[in-house]
Formats: sequence, structure tokens, C-alpha cells
Amino acid sequence: MTVTEQLNEGLKRKLGIKIPAADLVARLDAKLNEIKDKANIKGFRPGKVPVSHLKKVYGRQTMSEVVQDAINSSVQENLEKRKERAAMQPAIDAGEDQAQIAKVLDGKADLEFTVTYEILPAIELMDFKTIKIEQPVVDIEDKEVETELERLFTSQRQYEDKGDKGVVAKGDKVGLNFEGKIDGVPFDGGKADHSHLVIGSGDFIPGFEDKLIGMKKGEKGVIDVTFPKDYSSDKLAGKDATFDVEILHVDAPKEGKVDDEFAKTLGMDDLAALKDAIKSQMTSALESMGVTRVKRQILDALDVAHKLDVPETLVEAEFKSIWDRVTHEIKEHGKSFEDEGTTEEKAKAQYNRIAERRVRLGLVVAEIGQENKIEIAEEEMQQALIAEVQKFPGQEQEVYDYYRKNPDAIAGLRAPIYETKVVNFVAELAEKTEKKVTREELAQMIKKDEEDDDVPEAHDH
Repeated sequence: MTVTEQLNEGLKRKLGIKIPAADLVARLDAKLNEIKDKANIKGFRPGKVPVSHLKKVYGRQTMSEVVQDAINSSVQENLEKRKERAAMQPAIDAGEDQAQIAKVLDGKADLEFTVTYEILPAIELMDFKTIKIEQPVVDIEDKEVETELERLFTSQRQYEDKGDKGVVAKGDKVGLNFEGKIDGVPFDGGKADHSHLVIGSGDFIPGFEDKLIGMKKGEKGVIDVTFPKDYSSDKLAGKDATFDVEILHVDAPKEGKVDDEFAKTLGMDDLAALKDAIKSQMTSALESMGVTRVKRQILDALDVAHKLDVPETLVEAEFKSIWDRVTHEIKEHGKSFEDEGTTEEKAKAQYNRIAERRVRLGLVVAEIGQENKIEIAEEEMQQALIAEVQKFPGQEQEVYDYYRKNPDAIAGLRAPIYETKVVNFVAELAEKTEKKVTREELAQMIKKDEEDDDVPEAHDH
């Protein structure tokens, strides 16, 4: 075998490989000798078929297998010899000259082909002890528990129709139609038919609920409001808007109060136990948000510290996966990139950066895990699979079978578990300081992190 390096630029490699015809013929003879004892050919006793006859009957077919084996083994052998790891399956080009291919299969010509691939970069890991993390800490005040308790009470409260002459008052539950407009033009997401709203809940934008007070059942009107400057949609933030509204019905809250009896309707022993449960849920949710924030800081630190070249083939594959989901979401909702405040060109550039970051972090995370012997137990994978299956009530068996038959899907479950274990490993070594923040501040941190890596989730199996 003769090997010639034709390209060595960055992570890209191209090798020219030639395997002599005599070598292929020797491999063919060895393979025919292996099968002659099993060959069952009319006119010959088992195990007595001459190799020359086998070559005449099966030679071309067997040589095709020999050639494929020779290509695969030579590629693997050269990668090992060069101490290189291919990022993806190497591309093989043996030419398209059918006459030449026929000569190779007849054992009358050398096998010549090229191997093109990208290698995984060598990664020199940072000192994880140099990473500085701010651990967000949120103190839950009693008034926040009371607010959450009141919200729970409101959501569980019973209402009764005020009748045809009902007038909207604070605390009422209103059924209404509405359509929002900016400069007289309806905007996406601003319309609803028979929506329900508790006046004073703060579920709608500031001013909307207050301006419904005093309206009557069946009344139509126009409400002027201004979207908050920090509203989630940049297209609506800070904008003046009008809402055409129609009151369909007005329901007054039935008598009731937040007491031990109310707590018992929710399965609690008393009001104190209900408050403890609410505080525990709030604490758990905030701790989960804190973990998410810490994880983001660690991944950002790893990304900054490992500015290595990444294989283009991996970035292209990741970008395609992201772009397919993005364009599907755009098409599904009948929107355009302009509706999202961008252009297709800018969106592609943004998602390409995200794809490159994901590939880089994937390689770094894999290197950390390999170097520190981090593994996923079978029990952890089973728990992840069960959790995924339970997301689809009534389709459990179908979803389970899907994962059982699709290694790529299982790999998709495995990846976030592995990443979390690696991140936890790094977090144990990093320098951590606590930072007191409010719930709103922590929520804003998480929101910004999500916006920086804004990719629609895949929903289909």
C-alpha cells in the first residue's frame, strides 16, 4: 500500500491511497479459501470445490467485497498510524471510470482512491479552578408566599354570573373578545375569542384590566394602552396600542377566604401546611433556575477558554439541524424573517454562530468527560427514557418503541445527561461566590441567556 498526503490544511486532510492488484488478488484467494469448505456447488462434494472454479463463479462478487474491506481497513489503519480522529465518516472517491473499475475487480489493475476528511482538533483543557461563578441566591419573603397564595386562591375560586346587567368590577372574572392594533393595524398574537380574565390579576399588560372596570355585559369599546418597554416582544415593547373589546359575560367571585378550610380542599392539613408547600415549590423552582444560570456561566467560560478551530462538516450538520427547525417554525406560523425583525441572511449568520458554539462546546465537553472518566449509568438512561415516555400520555408504547429502534434518538437523550454531569464536575472545581438577586432579576438573566441561544425546539419524533 502506498499513501500520499495530498492536503493538510487546518483540520482538513486528503490522502491518496494505492493498493497493488497483487495484494487484492492475494486477499481474494484467502477469502475464497475461507468459503470453499462451505460452498455447495452442483457436481462437487462439499469442501472439494477448486479455488479456481470458485473464482470463476464468485470471483467478481467476492472481489467487490475484498475491495470494500481493503478500503475500510486501509482508511482505519492510516488514521491510527497518523494518530488522527476523523470528525465524520471520511469521504472515499475511487473514480467513475467503469473500465478501470472492471480491471480492479478482475485483479488486473491497482486500486487507487482518495480519502477526504476533517480531523477532531487537539484540545488542551483549561484549569477549571480559574472559572469564577456567581451563584444566584433568592430569598423568598413572606409577602411573596402570600402573593402566590392569593394567586392560587383566585385560580381555584368559584364564580357566578352577574346576569345581563352585570358591570365589570375588580375581582370579577370576565369573558371577552379582543383584537389589538398598532397604528390601526392588527398585530400577531393580539386577538382572542372568548378569553377569560380576572380583573386585578395582572395577567394582561398594565392598564388593560383597569380600563375594563365599569363596562357592561354585551358592551363594545376601544381601550388605549402602552406596552411596557421591557415587553418580551421587541416589536411591541414601548408601543402605543388600541384594543377593540367586547364583554361577553361578567362573573362575580363567590364568597370564600384563604383559611384552613380552603387548604383542606387542596389536600393540606391546614393553611400553615399549604404555605409551607407553596414556599417549598417556589424554592425548588428558584434553585432549578439557579442551576440553569450556573450552567450557562460554565459553558460560557469553557467557550471563551477553548477558542479552537472546529470541523466545518460538524458545524454544517448542526446548522442544518437548527435551520430546518427554524424554517419549519416560520412556515408553520405563516411568518417571515422580516416579521421576526431580521432577514434570512442575518438569521443564517446568527444560527451559524450558534451551531459553531454548540460544536465547540460539544467537543470540549466530550474531552472533559473522557479525560476524567465521566460515564452515564444504565439506570440514568432508563430514568431519562421513562421521563420522556411519560410526556406522551396514551402513546407510551409508541414512543418507547421509537427510542428503542433509533440509536440517534437515544443519543439525543444521552447528550444532555452527559453534558450536565460534565458541567457539575467542572462546577465542583470552579470558584463560586453567592450573589443575592430578586426573582425578577434571576428571571431576566435566564431570559437573556435563552435569547442569546434562541433556537426553536424540535417537537416531532
